[in-house]
Amino acid sequence: MLNKLLRKEARAAYLYLIPAFIGLIVLTYIPLIAVFGLSFFKWGGTGAPEWNGINNYIKLFTTDPYFKESIKVTVYFSLLAVVGSMVYSLIVAMLLNRKIPARGFFRAAFYLPYVLPAAAVYIGWSWLYNTEWGLFNYILSKLGIERLMFVSSSSQVVPSLALIAVWLSGNLIVIFLAGLQNVPRVYHEAAEIDGANAWQRFWHVTFPSMTPIIFYNMLMSLITNMQVVTPALALTKGGPGKSSYFMSYMLYNYAFKQRGKIGLACAIAFVLFLLIGAFTLLLFATSKSWIFYEGGDDK
Repeated sequence: MLNKLLRKEARAAYLYLIPAFIGLIVLTYIPLIAVFGLSFFKWGGTGAPEWNGINNYIKLFTTDPYFKESIKVTVYFSLLAVVGSMVYSLIVAMLLNRKIPARGFFRAAFYLPYVLPAAAVYIGWSWLYNTEWGLFNYILSKLGIERLMFVSSSSQVVPSLALIAVWLSGNLIVIFLAGLQNVPRVYHEAAEIDGANAWQRFWHVTFPSMTPIIFYNMLMSLITNMQVVTPALALTKGGPGKSSYFMSYMLYNYAFKQRGKIGLACAIAFVLFLLIGAFTLLLFATSKSWIFYEGGDDK
């Protein structure tokens, strides 16, 4: 009787999973295979694709003047955005986890940037960054500090864009906040009895308990920021001097703005997929050395 019930539940589970499997296959696996296949062709979007072998990849890594630089820019931006958003989100979440007046309002206020239209956000920040009349340079001038170029400088544009990405990480704050509320209070009470101060309680109790959440947020932030394209589309157009020429923006230019280069765009997309996969594998490979699970290290 029990086995019959289990088989019935298993059939129901597989039945409910069918839409998810279909969506995964149609929206993820088939496009991925198609992109990989098209990366070996020369194709302008119309007519029959022309076989090109691995020449698209050879061209990207040997003769294309911007591809290697776009990889460096993308990785540089991702590292700044991921580290900055993790630190910022955790600090804000810890503050919002305290009993403060209007706590609900502040939680909504910090989450709001995440749901705003991305293009509008970057255009708004461009006004703040303006060299002549932007708010930031106005404040700097009042403090007697030399004005900064921000997105108009090749050395400052990526950190400036990463700062916007950090400000947009309201989703990470919400996830961190949920994790903080699940940290067992008994651990903090035991640490207080042992005489631990606030920093010691954070480092030895809160941080280890939050490591699975930190890992998840870091992984999601890495994948998101490696695919960054909105800042270049809405604000910098890859400039100044290709200093914000992200891989996704380069892919967009080849696929939609230059004829006959969809094969090159697909090659860029597949290289980006491999790059994200490499960083993801590295993160998983190192996770066992610093992630703490309450039930034990063997989980």
